[in-house]
Amino acid sequence: MEEFFSQVGGINEAIKDFVWDQLGVWLLLAAGVILTCCSGFFQITHIRHWWKNTIGSLFSKGAKSRKNKEKGAISQFQALCTALAATIGTGNIAGVASAICVGGAGAVFWMWVAAFFGMITNYSENILGIYFRRKNKKGEWSGGPMYYIKDGFGKYKGCKTIAKILAVLFASFAVLASFGIGNLGQTNKIVINLQNAFFEGTESAIAFGNVSWMALILGLVLTIVGALIILGGLQRIAAFAEKVVPFMAIIYVVGALVIMGVHITEVGAAFAIIFKCAFGVQAVAGGFAGVAVKEVITQGCKRGIFSNEAGLGSSVMVHSNSNVVEPVKQGLWGIFEVFADTIVVCTMTAIVVLTSGAIDLNTGAVAAGTKDATLVATAFGNVFGKPGVIFIALCVLLFAFTTVLGWSHYGSKAFEYLFGEKAAVGYRAVFVVLIAAGPMMSSSLAWEISDTFNGLMMIPNLIGVLSLTPIVLKVTRNYRDRIIHGKPIKPMLSAIPEVQEEMEAKLSSNTNVEE
Repeated sequence: MEEFFSQVGGINEAIKDFVWDQLGVWLLLAAGVILTCCSGFFQITHIRHWWKNTIGSLFSKGAKSRKNKEKGAISQFQALCTALAATIGTGNIAGVASAICVGGAGAVFWMWVAAFFGMITNYSENILGIYFRRKNKKGEWSGGPMYYIKDGFGKYKGCKTIAKILAVLFASFAVLASFGIGNLGQTNKIVINLQNAFFEGTESAIAFGNVSWMALILGLVLTIVGALIILGGLQRIAAFAEKVVPFMAIIYVVGALVIMGVHITEVGAAFAIIFKCAFGVQAVAGGFAGVAVKEVITQGCKRGIFSNEAGLGSSVMVHSNSNVVEPVKQGLWGIFEVFADTIVVCTMTAIVVLTSGAIDLNTGAVAAGTKDATLVATAFGNVFGKPGVIFIALCVLLFAFTTVLGWSHYGSKAFEYLFGEKAAVGYRAVFVVLIAAGPMMSSSLAWEISDTFNGLMMIPNLIGVLSLTPIVLKVTRNYRDRIIHGKPIKPMLSAIPEVQEEMEAKLSSNTNVEE
């Protein structure tokens, strides 16, 4: 088993280096810059509007009455919670710690940069997802990059064949990524943190190879619970996410704020070292190694993308299931999703890590022997003692497990595109079985595989998004003219004529949809 994983690691490393170091990060940043400039810095110029129509709308008078009754659809808030369930995962805890340990404190700055541009990228993806979605035979919405690549990019002269190929590649990479970022990497971190908090010393009780009995048992428990929710379909996943995600995000933010309060005198120095190390070479592990600017940027962007998934096209597959009529309305939730995930949650994790004592706030050096997998738990433990370690273990459990649930839907929709609706049932069964495999892998390999498939998904998706930028701008302009400026013009709601008619009818009759 160990030899097999070693061979997998070697192959994965070669692919990952090409996808990320030579292509992915720069393509992602370029896409974000282009979309931001073309939209007139929409995430800034319309900040009041997107804030009011996302989180602000939940406190409006009619918020409680907007219940979803449409077959095969979920509410905007459920779509957000399911998307956040898939994005607010171990990337917000272990991923941030890993970025700092490998790329230095400056990696946090590049996480912010990736998030800033990622807001408009996610906005654009969601618009395209809603605009090109359609209903399957069960009456459920099906949408995602594979549809807007094939039906949008494919409409350009001479692009039909290449669009079909890119759509299949995206769906294939999404299925494989769901096993990495959405399954193996998450369950691996769950077990590591649970063992660290509740079952210290059990690592030595080996079941086979390097797998302990406790890891095996925990993996089986997660598999059983996952099966009960995942096999129930999107409605059950969304209902679970709607209850768990707001709770888990709030308690983690409160805990992080307490840590920052305890270390308030060091918070300023923590932010200073982030900017200091963002553009220069700084010491890392043990204070004797140097990290080049390219590595700082790569680590920051990779972990930022791993955290908020903007540019991957993954969350589009659940946002497309929303009962929303206006594509831009779902796009606004995309902006908020990235903001909440990276600018808020990841930043708090970064400050907790930087003020933990494991990072020299003068040089940026990481103390020798520091383990990124348990660094945040150690930081909480330094303040709260054992309860702090237990708290992080429970946070990782909730964050990572809901990520598994969200990604099971992403992979299911991608598999449905490739092989049909009935085949998706088989995919979900395989996905559930593989939950038990995460704890058996080495932590580093699980994350490295996740990084690789993230990058592979990103390439065809960004080609599709960039090629369809004119449509994003037209839909945005149409929405702005109608909703903000009150002009009596025909709405742009779908690229599919029959869906356009259906959405227009719902819009005019003001039926039970979140416009």
